[in-house]
Amino acid sequence: MSSTDEHLKHPFATIRKKHGTEGLDVSRKDWIEYIVSEQDTGMNVEQIVRQKLNVSGRMMQRLTRSKGILLNRKQPFLQRQVKAGDTIAVRVIERQEQAPRQPQHATKPEGPITPMPSIEILYEDDHLLIANKPAGMMVHPIKQETDTLVHALAAVLAARGEQTSVHPVHRLDKDTSGAILVAKSSYGHQLADRLLREGGIHREYLAVASGVLSEGARTIDAPIGRDARHPTKRRVVESGDPAITHYEVEQTSEGMTLARVWLETGRTHQIRVHFAHLGHPLAGDTMYGGVRGLLRRQALHASKLSFLHPLLEKEIVVEAPIPSDMKRLMQAEFS
Repeated sequence: MSSTDEHLKHPFATIRKKHGTEGLDVSRKDWIEYIVSEQDTGMNVEQIVRQKLNVSGRMMQRLTRSKGILLNRKQPFLQRQVKAGDTIAVRVIERQEQAPRQPQHATKPEGPITPMPSIEILYEDDHLLIANKPAGMMVHPIKQETDTLVHALAAVLAARGEQTSVHPVHRLDKDTSGAILVAKSSYGHQLADRLLREGGIHREYLAVASGVLSEGARTIDAPIGRDARHPTKRRVVESGDPAITHYEVEQTSEGMTLARVWLETGRTHQIRVHFAHLGHPLAGDTMYGGVRGLLRRQALHASKLSFLHPLLEKEIVVEAPIPSDMKRLMQAEFS
């Protein structure tokens, strides 16, 4: 554990209401405390918040406006120097963070109202959760959709009385199932996003590809860019963004290959594009040349997610159960 971690109280510390803090929404998960050490001598409040608590500049501005930073339980001057033993508290869930708003309609929609699907939560703490996204569900709304993962998770949290925001840390295609990391606060999102950018989140998939791939482990290193002939399609192109996919063959049949896949980069449609580039598009992936058979979508499932928790300093490893349609395909081909 680093010197920073020794002075950072886990789990999130309770700040008791004292004079000058009346009206603040204080609870275990809303605030985090940092105890200033001797090594921090000479730093000011802002430097502690930015460097020791990894608060971004944008969040720093919001905290300043909303009085979300305390020094020894009082509102501080941000340039004030700190001394060993001082307690700096930061509100890591903003009071204005709310569930996504439902679009307003002038009239009631016609026909029966589709119930919000139940989402399986595979892991959860105060700031992060891992959801098992079903195939056929978008992560974010593009226009006026209300049946996205963001809305479904917000409904789950609201049913518990948690009116908090929902921030997916990475994406899964609409028809890809499995584990996805979601932040429950802006603070959790910025920490997890930084972890993602630094390569600290390991994402593993199961994919069924058309044709028979050579056994063993391989790496696909091919840049990906937009397909000029299709508004949403991607393709391998020399001028594209760097994209690296690793895979290992698990099983083969006469006409298909089951592979374990993990990402080094995270481009749109990356696994689908790379396997199509090899001449082995994913089963069911008609956009990239796969044949639709037992599976009515691309045969891709986010099976495993692991990372070192940025606050709890422990390894989180979660596996998402294989959905029934993928199971049927795998049993038909590889049993």
